[in-house]
Amino acid sequence: MQEIWTEKYRPRRLSDIVGQKEIVERLSSYVRSGNLPHLMFAGPAGTGKTTSALAMAKEMYGEAWRENFIELNASDERGIDVVRGKIKEFARTAPIGGASFKIIFLDEADALTQDAQAALRRTMERYSRNCRFVLSCNYSSKIIEPIQSRCAVFRFRPLRAEDIKRYLQAIAQKEGIKIDDDALDAIVHVGEGDMRKSINSLQVAATMGGDVTIDVVYRATGNARPDEVVDMVNTALAGDFSGARAKLDEMMVTYGLSGEDIIKQIHRSFYDLDMPDREKIRLIDRTGEIEFRIVEGSNERIQLESLLAYLALMERD
Repeated sequence: MQEIWTEKYRPRRLSDIVGQKEIVERLSSYVRSGNLPHLMFAGPAGTGKTTSALAMAKEMYGEAWRENFIELNASDERGIDVVRGKIKEFARTAPIGGASFKIIFLDEADALTQDAQAALRRTMERYSRNCRFVLSCNYSSKIIEPIQSRCAVFRFRPLRAEDIKRYLQAIAQKEGIKIDDDALDAIVHVGEGDMRKSINSLQVAATMGGDVTIDVVYRATGNARPDEVVDMVNTALAGDFSGARAKLDEMMVTYGLSGEDIIKQIHRSFYDLDMPDREKIRLIDRTGEIEFRIVEGSNERIQLESLLAYLALMERD
């Protein structure tokens, strides 16, 4: 496997993008009209923001798209100097090949400092005649209001399971990979609506040789099987703290999971438990507190065992 599949199978046209039908239709109308305002793409990772910007530029400019489109990552260069330098230099030059304007795609724009965003606001005003900005971010609330008001906002949502499955099946067919239905469901579960993560998971599982099965998927992605996590939680809820602790040890050794990884999977498992919602609320509240302690630097092993102890005591109470 010489290529990264997320690039090899990245859609080249807007019509090939899956799971974002309304957004694709709106962007296609801009391409047909030959004009567009400043845009802001907001949403989770792996939902098609960068792909949409690239596809739109290719359809709008044709062979000259590389000369009229620049992609910058704000998380790498997040200070005011990049706005005053690289961005301003590209924005002030004339379009090439008869195009009406150029496009600056600023990825992870929510990583820009406040000063850099203020400078960007002025640049957007000054060079709007021959340059359009497309800002991509995970959290639009981190973008200052003056910039938001200058952009048409597109909100990308996590992809549906059926859309991811269909795309993964097409990739597996082209690569000659045999994948079980259970393994496909496992990849979708691990991906959590992120197409890039799902495709990477499929590629890693395929490199392990043989057919892609559910066990291969969870080993390749470093995730515990959901039924194992549910079994550990149920063991603790039954009052068997020692048994639950042994299952925790086994998962951490087998999959090499960190405390944050496990706490996230435990949280997801609560929705599969057969208990009243009021009890689930207590569990989620406690889990949120444990997760905060781990993130703040507390010993993850002690905190996870504390959660199992709480579950065991909860059943006894």
